[in-house]
Order: sequence, then structure tokens, then C-alpha cells
Amino acid sequence: MPHSPSKASRFIAVVTAMGLPISAPALNSAIITTSSLSPDCLAYRIVGVCYWLYCTSFGCKVRTSPKVRHYVPDAVVSSYSNTGDNPWSEVRSMSPTNATARSGGDGSAGISHENDLAKFRNADVIGHPGGAVFSQFVGQSGFACPGAGQILIPYFLSTLDSIAWRNNIPELVFPEALTPGMREIGSRAQSNLWGALYPRGGFLHGVDDYKSAAVVVQRAGDIVTRRGQIHVYQPLLANGRDGYWPAGPLKESDPSTGKWQELTPTVSKRCAVFPNNLPHTQSPRGDYAWALWRPYSCCKRKGQIFLGSTDFAGAHQ
Repeated sequence: MPHSPSKASRFIAVVTAMGLPISAPALNSAIITTSSLSPDCLAYRIVGVCYWLYCTSFGCKVRTSPKVRHYVPDAVVSSYSNTGDNPWSEVRSMSPTNATARSGGDGSAGISHENDLAKFRNADVIGHPGGAVFSQFVGQSGFACPGAGQILIPYFLSTLDSIAWRNNIPELVFPEALTPGMREIGSRAQSNLWGALYPRGGFLHGVDDYKSAAVVVQRAGDIVTRRGQIHVYQPLLANGRDGYWPAGPLKESDPSTGKWQELTPTVSKRCAVFPNNLPHTQSPRGDYAWALWRPYSCCKRKGQIFLGSTDFAGAHQ
């Protein structure tokens, strides 16, 4: 017998549909799944045409199918101060404290004259639980492209990446970490600098806890969307094939590579990149989470041989 949605799930669905951010006292899979029903984050578009060669015993002909592009919530990326205390309750047991990752918390009390003190944040990247609910949602718009994320699969757990995440080895001496203005989220010139992407570890400086958490999830997202990084992780990447163009590396402040949907301390129906001017709330527990949405393009197979595709002018802008 199918289960009816809980009152909490129905409430979140209604408020999310209204476009209002809501407080999320306890983040769980039901809340995350419901939050994926966001037309703003999905951004479904027909961007071109695919061509297929279809052959039978009577001959061959060229068939076409629409090429679509939309975003998929690949993962939930959490940033939290207390080690072992992921705000997503069902996956908390995936990242407990261990011999090399015990302590957590900030060296700063969030006071302006203490902005030279270091904050430390853990980060986890875990496959989004939306699954069938999201697929059904996309199906209302048309053909759906699969994402790279697998439900509840851990792609990065900072407690298992202690050498790199807690000691910044070896990224502390990378050019990106030593060169001001290189790989930064925002810019000093525009007075919206949230932080530096490198070194991609858990320590950073800043009094705004929300922005610090955002920088850390961007770092974790940057790691898992690339291959061959000097971290303990598994890539969150899919392989391209005929009629399927998966998302590539995440790039800060570039929505064409991915965007973020806040899940806690508030649930938002909107997606954006960092930095942004969306309202944000400081978490009293120092824990935050965002869904990482990434763009995929695909078309339905209409023949045995893929002949190529044509994109409409300006379709990917």
C-alpha cells in the first residue's frame, strides 16, 4: 500500500511552490526530495535537434529528436562545524569522528575584530535522494536526462580526507592558493568577495558564517567534479555517449557549470551561484547544506546510429 505524504512534506511542498524560503529545523531526505520540485532550478529548455539514422530491411532514413537541456540535483553538499554532526540526519553516520578527524568548530566567535581567526568546517558530498520523485517531475516537461549522482552514495567525506582537508597538504603551495585574485568566489573590486577557493580544505577566515560555509561547499563541489585530484573522494561525473552530454567541472560563479539550492537553515526553491544577493540566515548550530544542480543535455534515441546534433542560436546562454 503506498504511503501518503506526511503533513510536513505537504507543508513544505505548498510553501516551496509559493516561492518562499522556509525554516528547516531538521534536514531529512523527505525535505530534500520535496525541495527538488523546483522549476527555477530545473530550467528545462529545448536547445537543439539530434539526428539519427534509422534502418530497417526496407532501407534507411534520418529521424530527428529534440535536444533538451536541464539541471539535475546531483548531490547534497553539507558544511558544518562540529565533526560528526552533518545536518542531514539520515547520513550523519557516514562521517563520524575518527582518529585523524575528531575536533571541529571555529577559532572565531563571529566578532568583527576577530576576523583574522580561523574557522574550520567539515564537508560532505552525498548523492541526492530525489530519485524517482524528481524524474517524475521532469517527465512533466518532456524527456529527462540522467545525472551523475547516485542516491545516498558518498562522493566526499572530509573526515576521510584528513591530510588534505585539515592540513592543506599539498594545496597550500599551489599557485591558486598563493596568487591573490586567482580562483576566488567574488572579487575585492566588486566588494563581494566571499573567500578563496584554494587551498581546498576546511580552514578559512571570515566572520560571516553563512558565506564561510558557502565557500567550503564550493571547494568540495570543485573537488568531486574533477578527476585526479589529490584528495580522498570519488568523482561525481558521468561519461558522455551518443545523444548525451553530461555536466563537466564545476566553476565558481558560473551557472553554466552548476548552481546551488539552499536546504538548511532555510529551504529555498531558487538556485543561484556564489556570491549572490539572496537573503540568507545564519545557522545557530553552524551547519548548512545546499543541493548541487548541474546541467545535462540529451535527446531520445530515434535510430541505430547517431549522426550529430544542431544547437539553436543562443540556446545555451
